[in-house]
Amino acid sequence: MSRAGGPGAGGNRPAEENGVPGGSVPGGSVPGGRVPGGRVPGGRVPGGTVPGGTVPALAARMRERFGVHGRGQHERARADSRSVDAQDAAPHRGDGQGGHDRGGRTGREGRGGEQFVVPRARPDSYYGKPIIKQPVWRSPEVPGYLFLGGLAGASSVLAGFAQAAGNHKQAKASKIAALGAIGLSGVALVADLGRPERFVNMLRVVKVTSPMSVGSWLISAFGGASAAAAACAVTGRLPKAGAAATAGAALVGPTICTYTAALICDTAVPAWHDAHREMPYLFAGSAASAAGGLGMMMVPIEDAGQAVRFAVLGAATELTAKSLLLRRLGEIAEPYQSGRPGQLMEVAEVLTAAGLAGAVLAGRSRTAIMLSGAALVASSALTRFGIFEAGMASARDPKYTVSPQRARLAAKEREQVP
Repeated sequence: MSRAGGPGAGGNRPAEENGVPGGSVPGGSVPGGRVPGGRVPGGRVPGGTVPGGTVPALAARMRERFGVHGRGQHERARADSRSVDAQDAAPHRGDGQGGHDRGGRTGREGRGGEQFVVPRARPDSYYGKPIIKQPVWRSPEVPGYLFLGGLAGASSVLAGFAQAAGNHKQAKASKIAALGAIGLSGVALVADLGRPERFVNMLRVVKVTSPMSVGSWLISAFGGASAAAAACAVTGRLPKAGAAATAGAALVGPTICTYTAALICDTAVPAWHDAHREMPYLFAGSAASAAGGLGMMMVPIEDAGQAVRFAVLGAATELTAKSLLLRRLGEIAEPYQSGRPGQLMEVAEVLTAAGLAGAVLAGRSRTAIMLSGAALVASSALTRFGIFEAGMASARDPKYTVSPQRARLAAKEREQVP
């Protein structure tokens, strides 16, 4: 039989001549008039037909099902995605590179000039579980320990200044306050540890790189000095020994105020660790304002001048350090400004400002002095509780662990780009 049509006409050549079992290719023709090479590879098409009727139809179905595009379609889709990505990234440019960084952001060119079209990633962890282990410290034991230790150290410093100035009533009151505060601080610490012998065990070694080890020895030395100073002041005996003990407690006092800041900042908790620059100043200022406020309430108004000045200096330092901390931390400062920790910090700031104003403007009013002193003491306590709760909140949320790491990685990559 002769072929009815030429190339491109389809033709009706018997399928047996081309080696296609079944007699014909469904659809009546093979595109191009014949099967290249005279036969279908393998000798036959399973089932005797080409699914879909023709080879082009089969290719179309494959493209539709699996999203396989030709070269031109792929280039057009890629160009469209780049155009949309550039428009979306334009309002967010701020680093001179166009758009966001690689940490899950879009619109910035990579090293090879390719536009990143991956949407912004949300910092998260598996099933929303915390990435770091939350400290096992308990509340109110640990926040109380932080507050009372700072109050004790600052009171000893105030007592030393008062004794040097000849203000014996203020010196005596502050020595008693220091002894009482360090005693209660030890009770809170032992309550958190569970058994008193655990504190004793910490004194078996001296490790200067461990804030906890150094703090244990500081507390022990300070406790003995403050007890001797208070005992001599109350009994009036051994004045020279009392003066020496007062000087020793005053020298160790600043470390008692600030070592707890180093203790919490030497952890992986984001809200504490990233605040290591300002936290010692914040703790010192808060402790000084509390010691000054308590000293104002414990002596007659004519002898409260030194306590007032001490409280004013401490409150100003506290407010300044807190402002710098919140400004520098950025996103990591959110736990200090939201939820229960944010409420505690806000109330503490209001009380600090009120106590500061009252101490300056009280004049000879005993009532105003008492209210101002109480406000400063309460503010210091609330600040410690707010800082503690903020740290725990940041440890629970993976965002505060992931975001700083991504920011540091992006900054390092920007430094490496020529």
